[in-house]
Order: sequence, then structure tokens, then C-alpha cells
Amino acid sequence: MEIVSTKPLLDVLDGNRQGIPPIWMMRQAGRYLSEYRQLRAEAGSFLKLCLTPKYATEVTLQPIRRFGFDAAIIFSDILIVPYALGQTLSFVEGEGPKLTPTIGEGNLSILGNGLNPAIVEPVYETIRLTKAGLPTGVTLLGFCGAPWTVATYMVAGEGTSDQAPARSFAYRNPEAFEKLMDTLVGASIDYLAGQFAAGVDAVQLFDTWAGVLPPSEFERWCIAPAAKIVAGLRARVPNAKVIGFPRGAGMNLKRYVEKVPVNAVSLDWMIDLDYARNEIQSRCPVQGNLDPLVLRAGGPALDRSVDAILQSLAGGPFIFNLGHGILPDTPIAHVEQMLKRVKG
Repeated sequence: MEIVSTKPLLDVLDGNRQGIPPIWMMRQAGRYLSEYRQLRAEAGSFLKLCLTPKYATEVTLQPIRRFGFDAAIIFSDILIVPYALGQTLSFVEGEGPKLTPTIGEGNLSILGNGLNPAIVEPVYETIRLTKAGLPTGVTLLGFCGAPWTVATYMVAGEGTSDQAPARSFAYRNPEAFEKLMDTLVGASIDYLAGQFAAGVDAVQLFDTWAGVLPPSEFERWCIAPAAKIVAGLRARVPNAKVIGFPRGAGMNLKRYVEKVPVNAVSLDWMIDLDYARNEIQSRCPVQGNLDPLVLRAGGPALDRSVDAILQSLAGGPFIFNLGHGILPDTPIAHVEQMLKRVKG
């Protein structure tokens, strides 16, 4: 079914095809924009940028003003949840996020029973301010990190290449790791419900490190928590629209969409387009999946990649996006080239 709506992205999440697919980009508010870099310098720190509503609202709106995307995603970070549960969060220039103390079998009790309002309330205020400043047809997206991905940072205290600390914890003491995951499931439900109450239209669940898990562990630590979050959220917010993004899931993606009742699933750039169309899009709407590197490269390669995605996926309910976040050194002209190609 093809329909025209004032919010095309929401119609896709309802299972309807759009003649011109709606488009947004993961990390669309970020370092590739000069106006972002200017505001980041004014804020003085990344965390202050995230948790000062006037700054976070402005950063959220910048790519909408410049490019006219069909969705704005609230500017924040997936590690706000562990920060609000009691870990200390900092961002070290050139090194990324740091969480202290690291979480293991012996200190799960340091995590609070609920989210610290002083930390999450600025995010909700950003949502309210952004909602007031958005054009009518633009969907407002909230988000949180999926429990597995958030846990990998909580256990290691930082990002790692293979997530070995969290994987080892889960193998060594699955009962304790389950307690950590249950804490994150409950906190994520509270956080996302708070975002809906503040005014978001839909949310995305980012499981950036789902691809490091073997099938049985993927079932336990990716699929099961995501299903609990969607069910718990919809018990609080009936018909809440959720996009799932288990990056790197590969052949596990089919099981994900069969067992997690998301409204759409986001595809990374590594998935085969025929498989995505036949096995995934036949079950639920899809979003994706341009390689961020080809967007950075631009030129004929970018045109070919955009065309291949549209040819494969635009015949069904589809949201055009990247297969992960835009790279900081991506030229603005290449984003404009992509938009022109998608919008025709």
C-alpha cells in the first residue's frame, strides 16, 4: 500500500510504502557539520553538549534546517543510562567514553534501582524543546542503547575491539550477567517511556555490538532483552513505534525480526540486499543501509550504491538511511548528492 502523509516515516513504521522513501542519517547531528563544531566548542565538553537542553536542541535541529531530513533524532548518547544508574561518565578527547567503576560480578549493587532524574530530565526537556521547533512533517525520534551494547561499555569501562570483557563475564557467570541485563532492561523501558511522554514519535534501539555474539548468545543477550523492552514499553505506551538495530546480526537478523516485534529493523551495510528484501522486508519494514564509507567517497560509487539500495528495497516499506553513523570527515556535498539521488 502506498499512501501520502504529513509524516511519511511514521507511515512506513505502520507498514506502508512511500513513493519517495523518507530519509534520515544516523549521527546526522555531528562533527561533519561546521555549525555543530562551533556549538561543541562553545559547550566545552561533549557531555555538557548532550545534557544542556538549549545546546542539544540546537544540535538536533541543525541537520533538519540544512538538509530537510524526514526525521530528527534527539542528540544524546547511549551511555546516559549507565550514567543515570550510578556509573561516572566522561568523554576523553581522542579516546571516547569512559565509565567508572567498571561493573563485574562483585559490584552490581552499586547500580541504582532507578534512573537519576537529574541526568535524564535534561534529555526529556530537549525533546520538548525540539518538538516545538520541528517542521510539521518531520518525525521526532528518541533512542537508547540496547542492553548488550550498553553492558559492553559498563563492564570494560570503555569501547573495545571485540567486547571480550563483557563476553567473558557472560560466559563465566551468566546468572550475574543476567542480573545486569535485567537492570538495563528495566532502566531502558523507563527511559524510553519518559521520551515518549516528552513527545517523541518513535524510538530506535541501538545494539551496535550485536554482531560479536554467536547464535546462542545472540538469542539470550540480544533478542530476549530487546523483546522484553518492546513488550514493557508498549505496556506503558500502547502502540509505541520501535526501530531495532542489531548491527552485524547477519543471518541472525531473521530470528530477530521474528521474535522482537519491532515496527522496522535497521540494516547495516554488510547485509545482502536480496536477503534483506526477501527474508527481512517480507516480515517488517526495513531501514538502511548505505555504507558510510561510500558516502564519504562520493562520486559515481555513491550514485551506484544509492541506486542499488533503492532498486532492491524501495518497492516495499522502506526508510533510507546509512548502515551505521556518518563519518566525521564526510563532505557536505556528498550528503547533498545522496539526498538528490534518493529524492529524485
